[in-house]
Amino acid sequence: MRRAATSGQRGDTMASRLKRRSRGSPAKPRPPKVPNPVAVTLVESPEPRSDAFAVVGIGASAGGLEAFTRLLKALPGDTGMAFVLIQHLDPKHPSLLSEILSRASALPVTSATDDMAVEPNHVYVMPENADMEIDQGILRLARREGDKGHHLPIDGFLKSLARDQRGRAIGVILSGTASDGVVGLRAIKAEGGITFAQAEQSAKFGSMPHSAIAAGVVDLVLPPEEIATELGRIARHPYVRSHDAIPEAPVDQHGDALSAIFKALHASTGVDFAEYKQSTIQRRIRRRMVVHRMDRLEDYADYLKLKPGEVQVLYDDILINVTGFFRDPGAFEALRSSVFPEFLKQDSARGSLRIWVPGCATGEEAYSIAIALLEFLGDRAVGVPIQIFATDIDETAIETARSGVYRDSIAADLTPDRLRRFFIKVERGYQVTKSVRDMCVFAKQNVTRDPPFSRLDLISCRNVLIYLGPVLQRLVMPIFHYALKSTGFLLLGTAETVGAFSDLFEAVDRKHRIYARKLTAGRLGVEFAPSESTRAGIEVAGGRAEAAPGMQDVHREADRIALTRYAPPGVLVNDEMEILQFRGQTGKYLEPAPGQASLNLMKMAKEGLALELRAALHRVKKGGVSVRVDRLQVRRDGRRETVSLEVAPLRLRNGTQRFYLVTFEESARVAPAGARHRGARQQGEGAATEESERIEIKNELASTKEYLQSIIEEQEATNEELRSANEEILSSNEELQSTNEELETSKEELQSTNEELTTVNEELHNRNVELSQITNDLLNVLGSVNISMVMLGPDLRIRRLTAGAEKTLGLIPGDIGRRITDVRTLLPAPDLEQLVLDSIESMSARERTVQDRDGRWFAMRVCPYRTADNRVDGAVLVLLDIDDLKRSSQELQDSRDFAAAIVDTMRGALLVLDADLRIKKANRSFYETFRVSPAETEERLVSEIGGGQWNLARLLSPLRNVVQQGTRLEDLELAIDIPEIGPNLVLINARRLERESGSPPMVLLSLWDISRRERAETAVAELSGRLLRLRDEEQRRIARELHDSTAQNLSALLMSLALVDRVAGSLTSEARKALSDSIVLAEQCSSEIRDIASLLHPPLLDEVGLASALQWYAEFFTRRTGIRVDLEISPELGRLAPDAETMMFRIVQECLTNVQRHSGSPTATVRISRDPTAAMLEIADQGRGMPAQGDGSPGEKASRGVGIAGMTERARQFGGTLEVVSSDAGTLVRAVLPVAEHES
Repeated sequence: MRRAATSGQRGDTMASRLKRRSRGSPAKPRPPKVPNPVAVTLVESPEPRSDAFAVVGIGASAGGLEAFTRLLKALPGDTGMAFVLIQHLDPKHPSLLSEILSRASALPVTSATDDMAVEPNHVYVMPENADMEIDQGILRLARREGDKGHHLPIDGFLKSLARDQRGRAIGVILSGTASDGVVGLRAIKAEGGITFAQAEQSAKFGSMPHSAIAAGVVDLVLPPEEIATELGRIARHPYVRSHDAIPEAPVDQHGDALSAIFKALHASTGVDFAEYKQSTIQRRIRRRMVVHRMDRLEDYADYLKLKPGEVQVLYDDILINVTGFFRDPGAFEALRSSVFPEFLKQDSARGSLRIWVPGCATGEEAYSIAIALLEFLGDRAVGVPIQIFATDIDETAIETARSGVYRDSIAADLTPDRLRRFFIKVERGYQVTKSVRDMCVFAKQNVTRDPPFSRLDLISCRNVLIYLGPVLQRLVMPIFHYALKSTGFLLLGTAETVGAFSDLFEAVDRKHRIYARKLTAGRLGVEFAPSESTRAGIEVAGGRAEAAPGMQDVHREADRIALTRYAPPGVLVNDEMEILQFRGQTGKYLEPAPGQASLNLMKMAKEGLALELRAALHRVKKGGVSVRVDRLQVRRDGRRETVSLEVAPLRLRNGTQRFYLVTFEESARVAPAGARHRGARQQGEGAATEESERIEIKNELASTKEYLQSIIEEQEATNEELRSANEEILSSNEELQSTNEELETSKEELQSTNEELTTVNEELHNRNVELSQITNDLLNVLGSVNISMVMLGPDLRIRRLTAGAEKTLGLIPGDIGRRITDVRTLLPAPDLEQLVLDSIESMSARERTVQDRDGRWFAMRVCPYRTADNRVDGAVLVLLDIDDLKRSSQELQDSRDFAAAIVDTMRGALLVLDADLRIKKANRSFYETFRVSPAETEERLVSEIGGGQWNLARLLSPLRNVVQQGTRLEDLELAIDIPEIGPNLVLINARRLERESGSPPMVLLSLWDISRRERAETAVAELSGRLLRLRDEEQRRIARELHDSTAQNLSALLMSLALVDRVAGSLTSEARKALSDSIVLAEQCSSEIRDIASLLHPPLLDEVGLASALQWYAEFFTRRTGIRVDLEISPELGRLAPDAETMMFRIVQECLTNVQRHSGSPTATVRISRDPTAAMLEIADQGRGMPAQGDGSPGEKASRGVGIAGMTERARQFGGTLEVVSSDAGTLVRAVLPVAEHES
């Protein structure tokens, strides 16, 4: 109040003085400060070549040959595109894919080689045993590494194609199994390319197309022929033909259309893309235009109005991300070496570490930072709370991040140790462990509009700024500076730098884009993009919308005017004497130096100031106190002016940088030298003319001196008043500025705190919902299970009990909260308290058997109660009614005695088993035959005796059927190694022994030694198997010789004959006819030799598998014999062991040969099915049938001929069976082969 009154009394005098001064020296207006239009420097990718063309990557697996052929046949020959085919191939067998496809395509088809440049209108096929990528239009091949997990060649190539071709990359997924190609298509789509998938109903194997479609990374789903047509259309589209892959017209040309698109996006999603990077946004828009066959932006804007669903598709397309765990591993190593150690040196190690990941997408980046931090902290992580705030504008991506569930393909980005420590295997892939998920809080947030988090140690904002326009970049970078602690760090993407904000951040690791927060001289104004409620519309001009000035600009302009008029001029400099800010009019004292532009204070100081200024700065740096220097002479406009300067250090609480304020003050002026000389000359002339005038002049001079002295005194008083008023104004201004900054700080902190509370509250709500669901599940489980269960606290007080416990123990709900030992129960257990305490202390279960007052038996089990963090907090008491089991044991003892009496009367080797196949009794003959003792036999399972050699499925499974179904075990042969004797073959028979009073049945086993007979049969079988193998090997050798030698010789002969036919023009007609007949004969011989070689051993059997080989043989057999063969092969067949597939193929060959020779049937049917344990082959005809065994009744098994005996022996060699059933209606041959042991 006192200051205000003083200022008011002196207002007239001050105003008049300022008015007169303004007339004498009018101030030059300062030009307004224009903000730098580029806030963040982007490291752009190199421009594509001017002669670039689209490259199409086509991937397929099973069924791919047919799909490739259909696509290439329908493909136009002048698309101007290059096509690269990636097929899953066997690394051990040479591929003939390029030769086969060259017959189906009008384009040149070439097997790719290393360093081969792709050319338009050419097709390239990836060779076998290789991995392939593309770099600058050149194919790079590397030898395929050993099997390290699932091999994904399609993903590998398509990802490299996306990096290399960007908007010109086109990906196509055709028939195949599994999910190879999904990641590659996502990468292509993110770079602006087009993606296709084959329609599932048109593919032989639809798993690969289905996976890509389900992942949402496919633009068009079509059959191969329509894909080819669409590629021809896309080849002519401006989006692909343009040299820069972003065929943008000037924005003014499409301003209304773009505005309509932005408004539609804003209305549907709440996100304003007008300020985002326009080249990226328009690339996404034009990509959608390609998909919808549109060339004009106006047409697409109209389409959005007609199809509102397309707005969401465009929004998802704009936000598509290609992220992964530990993307750019070098950046994480840099964090580990440069940033994380700083956390431990600072206060963050004693408090909580706070990290913000804006633009987190589906959460991989946030989880990667959490995992890296846990690995770095090791055992210290227990004492350091970690909070990671991860935000994004995509709600769908946030939900994925919260769940923490990712595809199996993430295993390629993670080390086995990380996968084991921080992930658990679930049905849909892998899930991040709960401990890591609890560290991360995910929320929807728009970084340009919503308040940020505060007091952060690290911000990881990788590959977000590249999508923002300059206006949004200028908003975001000060926000990051505000949100970080003074010791915080900023991590950007490899294509981003801080650019014009180097005054806010200094580089820690330029290569990996890690920056540290700088201290600033003043508080930065933090602004946000206009909200939906305040933004009236979106104006599109020059590719971006102009942002309205914020209130911070108004405040800064008001401060500038006040400081310019009332404060002494000066500059703010740093420790290197670089000028950071000009304060007031400093042109009298500073001027730019000639030569290269510089803001160094020493270079800009005028003559007469530099030496004293340097000395003053040195004294301030050394002493840390202000230094003032007076009476410095500076020449200006022919005059010498006296100047004072003062250097004051700025005292900041945090940081290592130092700043200084240098101010200048002007002293009394000295009149120009020329004026003094002119005055003396005039006085001399006046003295010569009139003496009287000298006296008058002296009087006037004295009067003038007196008046001048009064003026000087008055001026000094005025100057003092002005200085006092100026100080008061400065003081008031500083107080107002300080108050304003405090209010602004409080507002921003409240906004940040509110945002954090909202985020935490949202996460808490989600966890409360999960907790409520878990509670409901627990209550339903406890209420529905018929088990007596009591949950006890560490003090033995009852927490919860089930209805069964109320009935068994006689408890009531009112007993909850009472000690279990204080309640009188129906089940006497005097040592119950000790039993519970022992279980809690030992952290293990305790069991005992008790009997209630009615004589019923119960099994009492006490288990420790474990919390989610594996802490023991009480016990769980479970009671199981075992009364029936207890009483059955007595009856079982009676049965055992009965069986023992029977067994002891028999002279042969006998065993008596219970229903669990446990040996209850063995006679003396058994012990003598197998050289074992009763202690080694009785009360042991059959599978446990003899060192486990009785533990065979073909013995135990029939025995279980004897017990459960009452079947008989007939003549089962089993090899048993008898001590001191060696292997003996035993013939086993079994019968079920029924028992009275509902007791479980028992099994009687008889064992007979048939070793001598079996040795003879084994020798015959081994000889037969050897003969069959030799036969197959000889057939394979002959087929190879025919193919590699005879067929090649005939091919050479054909070429020679064809050459003779072309060059021999003067042959006689008889000679030419003989030559033509020779060519026909040679071609016929070549064809027959190929057929013979394929019949002996078809190559398809080794290269593709049984199904393809049978398909070829059926077609060949039909052509040769006229008998139609119908194939019914189960899709679940897959591949079997090579020998097993050969065996089944030979059986089919033999059967179809018999059909041709003996049955007279016009058709034959071949069926192959498979279950988890066996593969079944059936060959049926409708012919005359075969002679039967026995009485010859229909359905009898047919008599064995040589062919059937050979087939039976083949099946037996693999542990399978073969039977032939024949009747007047036809013959059925059925072979069953176990696949568990032979499956590849």
